[in-house]
Parts: sequence; C-alpha cells; structure tokens
Amino acid sequence: MNHPAELKLHQYMTDAANGKTEFSPETAMQVGSDVAAAIVRQFGSGKSRDEFKLRMSNVGRPTCQLWFEKNKPETALPKPSTFVMNMMIGDIVEAVFKGILTEAGVTYEDTDTVSLPVDGGNIKGSYDIVIDDAVDDIKSASPWSYANKFDSFDSLSKGDSFGYVGQLAGYAKAANKKAGGWWVVNKGNGEFKYVPATGLDVDKEIDKINETVATVEENKFKRCFKAVPETYRGKPSGNYVLNDNCRFCDYRFECWPTLQELPSKVSQAKEPKTVAYVEIKEY
Repeated sequence: MNHPAELKLHQYMTDAANGKTEFSPETAMQVGSDVAAAIVRQFGSGKSRDEFKLRMSNVGRPTCQLWFEKNKPETALPKPSTFVMNMMIGDIVEAVFKGILTEAGVTYEDTDTVSLPVDGGNIKGSYDIVIDDAVDDIKSASPWSYANKFDSFDSLSKGDSFGYVGQLAGYAKAANKKAGGWWVVNKGNGEFKYVPATGLDVDKEIDKINETVATVEENKFKRCFKAVPETYRGKPSGNYVLNDNCRFCDYRFECWPTLQELPSKVSQAKEPKTVAYVEIKEY
C-alpha cells in the first residue's frame, strides 16, 4: 500500500462486505447532494462543452490538441451518446469515494476552487481533496488504464495525454500544498489503489504550464508528436502508426489527414487488432 489511508479504507470495505458497517445519514446526504450537483452540471448546465479557455483540467495537455480546441473545435470527432454517462460515472465514483473516506475515519479537506498565477493571467480549477496537506485527485479508470496507465507515476507521466500530472502540480502550487497523488477506482470491478506522485517536480511542471500558456497565446500550430514505425516480432514493417499520445485525441483525423484505423496489416491473428496507420507501404 502506498498511502496510510488505504488500510482504513480496505478495512472499512471488508467490514461493509460482511455487514459490519453503518453509513451515517449525514454522509449519505452529502454524497447525494454531490451526485445531484453533478447531474445538473453534466446534463443541464446549458454551456457548450466546446467553449475554449485554459483551465487546470486541460493546461497539462499537449499544445497541439489545445490549438485545435481553440481554433477548430468543429473538427473534433463527434462525442458518443455515452459521453455524458461516462462523465457521470466519474462524478458518482468521486462522490461515493469521499463518503467512504469519511465513514472510514479518514480526515480530509473537501474540494475547493483555486487560482494559479501564470504569465499574463490566472488559471482556475477545483481540486478533489487534500489529505495530510497534500492535494489528491480521484480518478475512475477502465480496467486497462487501471492496470497500465495508473501502474505508477512513471507509467502515467510517460503517456500523460490527458495532462493529469500538470493538473495535479497546478492544484498543489495554487493551493500552496504538496502534490500527493491519485486515488484510482477501477470501473470494471470496483478495486482501488493510491498512486503517489513520487518524483513529480512541481516547479518544473509549473514552468511547462507557463510554456503552454505562451504557446496557446502565440496561436501557431505545431505537432507535439511524430508518427512511429510499426514493428512486428521485433522488426519494422515499413508502416508508420500514430504515436500513443495521440490515440485518444478527438482531433487525430484532422491533424493526420492520412490516418486510417484498420485491422493490423502484419498480424496473422484470426481477428487482428485495429491499428492507427499514418503511412502504409505498398505490399
């Protein structure tokens, strides 16, 4: 375990599974209130999700993606009908997780809005919780992300296309707190863990944020990543595929006009996996 509170949480969850816990009405009401606020925000805010501004939740993302969000939002891939429900699942997980923290006897400071001074203005956002004077984020993750992306801080920081590292650093700096880490809940089976931000250099991340602010202000497009050679059994196939950092970007087809998501050209499997090809050699 990576956090002292994990033991309390596991004990509480074990007791709950065995019918040995009670949940206070006050905490239940708070969980319900948080979920209700999330429903209104996700389904009835009346605000466009494409309205661009730099905020703590996006300032850690690649600047090429931010350029598209600012200048060509209409070229994004259409959001699936499941998009809002997926956002709601994350909100519900956060609300219930905080309730469990409370009932397990873990002391924490609840969410608060903070403002980070940057070159030319301020970036605002609301962190999730503070435990032992350290800012933590609560994330819900797919089984794959839980096992691979949130395996460790190193794994997360190497493929941080959603900007989670910069987001946490920004919250910590703005709140004048330490950078703690991420409480991650597996949406597939409910397991959870704490991923500490071991090795996170807050000042270095703040420098990156200021660079991002300057780049967005300059408003010149430049790709942050290159296509990478496809390999099969350790050998290059001659094809080029999308960089992993671009896999979930809503603007990948606009950014890469030759992009084709096709069954693997080299796999001999009966049902080959889908590969994002940028360049395919003649066979």
